[in-house]
Amino acid sequence: MAIIETDAVLHEAHRDNHTHRDVNGGWLRPAVFGAMDGLVSNLALMTGVAGGDVSHRTIVITGLAGLAAGAFSMAAGEYTSVASQRELVEAELDVERRELHKHPVDEERELAALYESRGVESGLAREVARQLSRDPEQALEIHAREELGIDPGDLPSPLVAAFSSFGAFALGALLPVLPFLLGAEALWPAVLLALAGLFGCGAVVARVTARSWWFSGLRQLALGGAAAAITYGLGALFGVAAGG
Repeated sequence: MAIIETDAVLHEAHRDNHTHRDVNGGWLRPAVFGAMDGLVSNLALMTGVAGGDVSHRTIVITGLAGLAAGAFSMAAGEYTSVASQRELVEAELDVERRELHKHPVDEERELAALYESRGVESGLAREVARQLSRDPEQALEIHAREELGIDPGDLPSPLVAAFSSFGAFALGALLPVLPFLLGAEALWPAVLLALAGLFGCGAVVARVTARSWWFSGLRQLALGGAAAAITYGLGALFGVAAGG
């Protein structure tokens, strides 16, 4: 009896503690990386222009233009990409749907053979395939998952992807511009705020990776800082050359 109780306790502990990270990232990964992209690209753009010794007004206009252009570009790119992917998947689903309608027996045998290849006993595999094939929509879903690796009921939305990318990029790109909009005259407050944002984004990314938050944050801080420093140097170089 004690052994049974011990096994039960271990089972409960395993069930309660056996969890995994979201390896697909869900909404978090595209949102964070979209914001990070906006941060790095707009910070680099603004520091590059500032390196050319231009006016405060020019830097602000550059930052706002970079925010708008980048956000619309990201949204359009995501919409086109996801819409094309969805259209391809739907076309493949139509092919599978026609096959299930024209050759139901062959498709059932194909499903049984797939289960057999994974170690299911032959008779059981045929019975499972037969039962699962009773409902055409269920059969389509199973064939799509097994043969195409997709879930027909969980296809990505182009509009959601577009709006998410637009919002995330715009939010990230706004950080370097914000100090100027609040009255700052120098570049350094914008750089400090952007670098803090990069560290924060990197730390949040650690939620979908195996890295520690400080390592991920410092890595993104270093990469974003390097991009800003290089573009500032190029801007200063081009500014001197143009002035000469």
